[in-house]
Amino acid sequence: MKISVVVCTRDRPDMIGTAIESIAECEYPNFDIHIMDQSTNTQTKEIIENICAKLQGAPPINYHFLEKAGLSRAYNSGIRVSDGDIVAFSDDDCILPKDWLSLIEREFVSDPEVDLLYGQVMIPKSLMEDAMTGKIIVPCLQFKRERLSLKDNFHVIGMGANMAIRRRIVAKVKGFDEALGGGGPLRSAQDYDFAYRTYKFGSAIILAPEVLADHYGTRLPEQWPVTSQNYGIGDGAFYAKHIRCGDIKAFWMLTKLIARSWAKELKSILTTGKWNKDLYGRFLFKGVKEASKFGIDKTFRLYVETEHGKMTVTNANAVTAATKDSSSTGS
Repeated sequence: MKISVVVCTRDRPDMIGTAIESIAECEYPNFDIHIMDQSTNTQTKEIIENICAKLQGAPPINYHFLEKAGLSRAYNSGIRVSDGDIVAFSDDDCILPKDWLSLIEREFVSDPEVDLLYGQVMIPKSLMEDAMTGKIIVPCLQFKRERLSLKDNFHVIGMGANMAIRRRIVAKVKGFDEALGGGGPLRSAQDYDFAYRTYKFGSAIILAPEVLADHYGTRLPEQWPVTSQNYGIGDGAFYAKHIRCGDIKAFWMLTKLIARSWAKELKSILTTGKWNKDLYGRFLFKGVKEASKFGIDKTFRLYVETEHGKMTVTNANAVTAATKDSSSTGS
């Protein structure tokens, strides 16, 4: 099967070249790459042009510039401009192994009901010590093999840095919700939402631990509170949308999430006499409130604009890219 790889990027020239070169080195016979660039300058374009000149079309690399920022918007644009039977996604701060695409194809071939795959997102060995000592925070996703579906089970999980979809799922779910996700008005949770709609509309999801990506996008400790707030807003908006569609499962998932969050707050008060520094739980309620400004397309469970809820662009989460090799940027 042909695989189209979509990489969304915005103002991260220090890492994008290394990320694209790692994808280009994948040992898979039939794939192309689409860079969805929302940068505020031409640095990323120049880096991609240099990589294209060096690789001379093998594999085909396609550069697309998008005027309006937003991660979900970039995902959807990447799906539209590509033609692979499978669309694989990674981030501009990830390094992929050479067998990445082969392992993705193997998972889809082995289970015809699977329409969405999540792989593991790992902390690179070079960053492990700083991550363990708290000098930096590296978002990651690790799990055991699991199949999620209406006849199996479901729990909220996912990370867009290492995922792939079978193209046919787009007709069922109509893409990513552009109100959600980095750069969107509701900040995050586009991957959780896409997975939940995939599940609710009858397709299977595979959690494939063999499919790996190293994540070099780091947060400094002082950046994390804003990131956590954005996660809280997005998650609150994600659950609120499905609850407004009459989804009892979504209601109970949100209830349990709020209970766990406030249990942490209570434990912090009892043990330290202070509120938990992580504001995630309190911003869940802000997400519900902000989401109430939007309407809902209940057929596809997507937020739609209203007089008070607009698809505006918000600041992306702050990320400090830690390059694998600063001399290998493609520039």
